[in-house]
Amino acid sequence: VDARRVASGKWEIFTHGGRKATGIDALAHAVNLAALGAGELLVTSMDGDGTKQGYDLELTRAIADAVPVPVIASGGVGSLDHLVEGVTQGHASAVLAASIFHFGTHSIAEAHAALRAAGLPARS
Repeated sequence: VDARRVASGKWEIFTHGGRKATGIDALAHAVNLAALGAGELLVTSMDGDGTKQGYDLELTRAIADAVPVPVIASGGVGSLDHLVEGVTQGHASAVLAASIFHFGTHSIAEAHAALRAAGLPARS
């Protein structure tokens, strides 16, 4: 689910790497995907992707609270705290990060340690 904020508390599905609007409400789409049998949803804030400013916690929380399946937060991680916030404030079941690992800012072991220090589970 690639979404951009279009108004306060409202997001739209975008395609083509966030360049093409669809007119589809992201929250309604996520609920529909879960109803159709999706086992989990990867939710990416196209506004935050690559910014290192953190997840769109409002988007992640809105979808996570509306669907009965796990939600993976994606888009915008710049610090280990963002990973923890994705779960504790965004209500995500899991978090995804790329840049902080690709560019050597942090290691996967450090991410796991940060999650565990916050009392959250992390794979070994």
